[in-house]
Amino acid sequence: MPRFAANLSMMYGEHAFLDRFAAAAKDGFDAVEYLFPYDFPAAELAKRLADHGLQQALFNAPPGDWVAGERGLACLPGRQDEFRAGVARAIEYARALDCPRIHLMAGLAPAGAERAALRGVYEANLAWAAAQARDITFLIEPINTRDIPGFFLNRQDEAHDIVQRIGAANLKVQMDLYHCQIVEGDLAKKLEAFVPTGRVGHLQIAGVPERHEPDIGEINYPYLFERIDALGYTGVIGAEYRPKGATSAGLGWFQPWKRT
Repeated sequence: MPRFAANLSMMYGEHAFLDRFAAAAKDGFDAVEYLFPYDFPAAELAKRLADHGLQQALFNAPPGDWVAGERGLACLPGRQDEFRAGVARAIEYARALDCPRIHLMAGLAPAGAERAALRGVYEANLAWAAAQARDITFLIEPINTRDIPGFFLNRQDEAHDIVQRIGAANLKVQMDLYHCQIVEGDLAKKLEAFVPTGRVGHLQIAGVPERHEPDIGEINYPYLFERIDALGYTGVIGAEYRPKGATSAGLGWFQPWKRT
């Protein structure tokens, strides 16, 4: 049966961030994810997880200047030292939170840059990161260019090609079905192609096109959840969506899958 993590960066926005852990646990989630932990001491976050019986499933490495519009550093020439410092900081938090996965955001392709050169930087940075903590799974995620124009990595096949080329057992793909539907579609066949390879380290979901609850929009998620189960995926599925209203009121989609 699929296991779901509430994404606290998007869900439970009606609560202060540190209060979202309790809200998610009350609604039946046993795992959480979010974009970044760095605004809070790791000890405080670890206490919230322990107090509410939650597992930290995932967070992102530092993305550069998020407020200024940066969306990752991994493909950016000349930013390797900053990327490495960010990975080191992320590993410290992952250890403190007992978090098994860190997402390394690719970043926005600089105007006029040659894609081959960016991919060379990207692959070198990913290989370096994977070697820093073999017990942590580092993830790369294709993101659609409607939500993040100019994002370097957009397609599942390229992400899997990169992971195969690098060949690190702890480097995998974060397969967000919301982004995949917008860019490529054919989700059931994409899952059938990639989940059995063992290279999918995390799944995420949201309704398309508005990124609301999974039961709003064009995707038949109950069918996909059954396919995911049949394919033997045993990881976590992150619910990374913007609730249309109050978070708890929109969890009808989650009830058949809630662990009791």
